[in-house]
Amino acid sequence: MSAMKPLEGKIAIVAGASRGAGRGIAVALGEAGATVYVTARTSRQGPKPPDNLPGTVEDTAAEVTARGGQGIAVCADLSDESQVAALFHRVEQEHGRLDTLVNAAWYSNAVEEWGKRFWELRGELWQDMIRIVNAYWLTGVYAARLMVRQRHGLVAFITDRAIPDPAAYYGQMMWDVGHHAVDRLVLGMSQEMEKSQVAVVGLNPGFMRTERVVMHMRSATEDERRQFRFDLSETPEYVGRAAAALAADADVLRKTGQFLWAADLAKEYGFTDVDGRHVPRFDPHAPRQEYPAEWLEPRDSAMLGR
Repeated sequence: MSAMKPLEGKIAIVAGASRGAGRGIAVALGEAGATVYVTARTSRQGPKPPDNLPGTVEDTAAEVTARGGQGIAVCADLSDESQVAALFHRVEQEHGRLDTLVNAAWYSNAVEEWGKRFWELRGELWQDMIRIVNAYWLTGVYAARLMVRQRHGLVAFITDRAIPDPAAYYGQMMWDVGHHAVDRLVLGMSQEMEKSQVAVVGLNPGFMRTERVVMHMRSATEDERRQFRFDLSETPEYVGRAAAALAADADVLRKTGQFLWAADLAKEYGFTDVDGRHVPRFDPHAPRQEYPAEWLEPRDSAMLGR
């Protein structure tokens, strides 16, 4: 008889889980035994993303189940309150509680317009950034209504504090405003729910080999890969394992309000990336490393990403 998995019997929602960090997180939670509601906008029955990247909620849910959890696919736009309300109502009806919410949702790829000044950006990027903030706000609100009543739970928002001074400008308006807004939600929600025994944290991955990153790196020159430090990249399951470790920590409330790095949590909880490496915090000045050619192959389980 196999040993009980640390999240067996636990209920989780992962937002933005058709691909990217969300997919890596959902899979890691499933591997730890959780029932995972896999939610995002991309479904097998709907349109593909503009850049034709692979990944749907059904694909991720199937992988969650294959890894030992239970994956439940829910196609939803989490910037729409009616769809968020329906998702959380379903979870409450089917299980009566929610143990973990992880939000890794994102919309337009503002990174592709990184060099442009704010008045040169496509107008829809601002609306997409507002939708991102709405998705984090709404999932936080509806998770709180369940978790405060049950007096336990973990909310983890994926964010980016890679620059030395987190109050400094991130270098691109949409990235800056979106992530600072998410960070303020972490700070405010954590303070208002701490007395209800609900932990809220910001969770930082490093430079992930996401589907989009791999797609761009495959067409890049080796010099461009060196410039971006592709050799220091990690799989999205690294931050997934960080989320799973936090979800399994009975004393996670001590971390509420903090901004945590997957690399630091790997040391604390004793996990590695899927290839057995401990990947430190991203440091563009670190010595160059060789990387295997398979990192540039189209998607497989080693290349999940945000």
